[in-house]
Amino acid sequence: MAIVNVTPDSFSDGGRYHHVDAAVAHGLACLAEGATILDIGGESTRPGAEAIDAREEQRRILPVIEALASSTDALISVDTYRAETAIAALKAGAHIVNDVWGLQRDPEMANVIAKVGAGVCIMHTGRDRKRLADPIADQVVFFEHSLAVAEKAGIERQSIVLDPGFGFAKETPADNWSLMARMSELETFGLPLLVGTSRKRFLGALTGRDAAERDAATAATTVLMRMAGACVFRVHNVAMNRDALLVADAMLSARRGAYHTQSEGDA
Repeated sequence: MAIVNVTPDSFSDGGRYHHVDAAVAHGLACLAEGATILDIGGESTRPGAEAIDAREEQRRILPVIEALASSTDALISVDTYRAETAIAALKAGAHIVNDVWGLQRDPEMANVIAKVGAGVCIMHTGRDRKRLADPIADQVVFFEHSLAVAEKAGIERQSIVLDPGFGFAKETPADNWSLMARMSELETFGLPLLVGTSRKRFLGALTGRDAAERDAATAATTVLMRMAGACVFRVHNVAMNRDALLVADAMLSARRGAYHTQSEGDA
């Protein structure tokens, strides 16, 4: 899942793809590098970012979605927590809604997704809510609530992907590492897991590098999270992370082969 920020103020690449032509060109370049999903957002979700209204959000992203939907076969995701914007984006050609508030902010969001039959990425967040001390327990409580909202609205379970929300009100770098170390525990939901660690602040705290220089660290987390069972990776640098996934998948295949060989030998 390639990140296409049509924003002037995103933490890593704000302003680079703020104009329609630049955003569309970036989306096409990401597809050429191996992306299968383009995640298009018009409002920065970094802490302290300036809020915009739905009209401005749509002014930024709808022409980009329309252009990419008409010129490619890519899956297009809209990064929004507003039902109004989701409706417009889905009409423009988007297939997936990526909601960083996990269907828990706009009460109409789940109904919009269900009515259209779109896919949905339900992201965990710790913002504006009391969190449990145990990171996985907090994930479970949050996702159970979100999944209940989805079920009530009629969203089909096979349309759902879960995102643990690295960096979203995980207060310290250690909180993110703890969550990463226990990612496999989220497989209890039986749903695909999406990971968005790309260039996040906790990687900078570890490496001492600025946001644009964190792609190698991101690729390392991509490998680790693939080995832990994640299957969708939201990234800035598609080519590097695609290569990292090829390595991880080769190792997973080798492990499966070794297991089968061992089993046959035992038999």
